[in-house]
Amino acid sequence: MKTREIEMTNKNSNEKYYERFDPIQRTMHLFVIISFLTLAFTGTTIKFSGVGIFQTISKLLGGYQVTGFLHRVAAVITFGYFFTHIGYIFYLKKKKKKSLKYFLCGESSLVPNKNDIKEYFQTMKWFFGMGKRPSYGKWTYWEKFDYLAVFWGVAVIGASGLLLWFPEFFTSHGIPGSVINIATIIHSDEALLATGFIFTVHFFNTHFRPDKFPMDKVIFTGSVPIEELKKDRPRLYQQLVESGELEEYLVNPPSKRFLIVVRIFGFAALTTGIIFIILIIYSMVFLYQ
Repeated sequence: MKTREIEMTNKNSNEKYYERFDPIQRTMHLFVIISFLTLAFTGTTIKFSGVGIFQTISKLLGGYQVTGFLHRVAAVITFGYFFTHIGYIFYLKKKKKKSLKYFLCGESSLVPNKNDIKEYFQTMKWFFGMGKRPSYGKWTYWEKFDYLAVFWGVAVIGASGLLLWFPEFFTSHGIPGSVINIATIIHSDEALLATGFIFTVHFFNTHFRPDKFPMDKVIFTGSVPIEELKKDRPRLYQQLVESGELEEYLVNPPSKRFLIVVRIFGFAALTTGIIFIILIIYSMVFLYQ
């Protein structure tokens, strides 16, 4: 049975792709990109308001009143996809009839486990030619790290942002005024850290690795060729074949027209992020001369 499934998969590998991300997941990521870029641009115009380039950006966007409004709109979008994601996890739990423990500790979980530590050291050895490439599963250790970084960032930056958005409400309900000052520091510095992380570490892990450079399109198209799946995530491929679930995830390849749109949008977002991290570095050097 296993041999027949592998043969069938090899036969159809040129026609079918494996769906890694469903339409809901891809849509949420699209909102992540749009809201994050908006938050980064509007937030840094305030943090680096003494730097000419960010003063110019603020003026181009319509002034600080407009950037403040855009920042809050993007914050609402962020809270929207954050709670949608949590709700989607419970939806999948019910649909797949799996326990919550499965989503937290199972093979398909995005929560780090002991195997991720093992694969990290295996990867380091592989980098230096001292071992074989790890047999990655559905999620790699760096993908889990990226996921938790965003999850943590939304919680911390979002909570501190709410305190700054509605200071009168919170202080009238027992929150000391000093907490607002602390929230200002946390919100500003954590947001700067998140921006730097996304535009450097996340970009490298996802797009600038030699085997994916200059852009990994899977988060936009949602699917990868079977041969790419077998090469990048052999453990996942083997599990799908052995369980007989591979056929459930086979889809048609994305159209050429859609790929053109993906490349244009993807490169625009990547270029924006790279330019932005350069501006941040320039601004920090300017301020601390």
